[in-house]
Amino acid sequence: MNVPTATPPATVPGRVLRLRGERLSVRWRPRTLTVCLLLAACCLALGALALTTGAFRLPLPRVLATLLGQGTGAEDFIVLDLRLPRLLCGVLAGGALGMSGAVFQSLSGNPLGSPDIIGFTSGAATGAVVEIVVLHGSASAVAVAALAGGLVTALLVGALAAGRGRALGYRVVLVGIGVSAMVTSLTAYLLTRASLYEAQDAQLWLIGSLNSVTWSVVTPLALALAVLTPVTVWAARALGWLELGEDTARGLGVPVGWTRVILALAATALAAASTAAVGPITFVALAAPQLCRRLVRSPGALVVPAGFMGALLLSASDFAAQRVLPSTELPVGAMTGVLGGLYLCRLLVARRRSGTS
Repeated sequence: MNVPTATPPATVPGRVLRLRGERLSVRWRPRTLTVCLLLAACCLALGALALTTGAFRLPLPRVLATLLGQGTGAEDFIVLDLRLPRLLCGVLAGGALGMSGAVFQSLSGNPLGSPDIIGFTSGAATGAVVEIVVLHGSASAVAVAALAGGLVTALLVGALAAGRGRALGYRVVLVGIGVSAMVTSLTAYLLTRASLYEAQDAQLWLIGSLNSVTWSVVTPLALALAVLTPVTVWAARALGWLELGEDTARGLGVPVGWTRVILALAATALAAASTAAVGPITFVALAAPQLCRRLVRSPGALVVPAGFMGALLLSASDFAAQRVLPSTELPVGAMTGVLGGLYLCRLLVARRRSGTS
């Protein structure tokens, strides 16, 4: 669903809903809406499965009764204290990564332009490790440090890759990979200087996990998304015009400079908020926009569908990670890392074949 800033060409697919005496028009596409509803339904089905299965099985009626405040003490502990925060955190973090990936891939014009590839999540991870190892901060301080690390890395990449032209997307990716390597090296150095306990704590956080998520993690993440999601969706209206070129976008009345700044800051904050909550998670921001694009079959950034796809990918990965080895719960970061490596190899092979055919 897009709200254009100017009258769109007649070739742009979709339908227009006009409100308030035609002072506000909203362009929406039936297929996009259908895909979003299907992805939301899949998230609900997966959530029902996650809340009812596990070491202590609960029938769905008992889960619903517990959610309505009619459960026993054991049911309240299992559903409300253990399973529900983990489920909601996976959905929120995945949605944030999906939207962030969609924005960055559209701004850079490169399918590899996701925050985990161009170093923003690595910067957030380095900020968190600095807080853990050097400053010995609390969990809330670690989250703030991760946000700061992601924003500083984004500013550094943006400054080094600044410029115009069609090569901007490639510059962002190349500079981001270089900056990511530097901050990753800094993280590794800090781990060698840390005590055994601090190194263990930092390493567990760096893997990316939902195993110990509580409401103290879910609540700040939900508040961050409540602020960042409307800003991102509103600013993403202009992404379709930016993809046509800066000159065309300016001719249509789009403030290119401010739009890029707002979108980059919002997308970076989304990725950093997710990293602060669950650690650096790979694959989701990279794959979610491209998978939903194949389903929607429509041009544009598709920020909202990518958010739904990211929520489904991360929650499904966590559900699988809990059940691959029943005796040991794998961190979701390990699961997404394996899937991300396979997907990236497939993407590179597909692009090579298309380039040589």
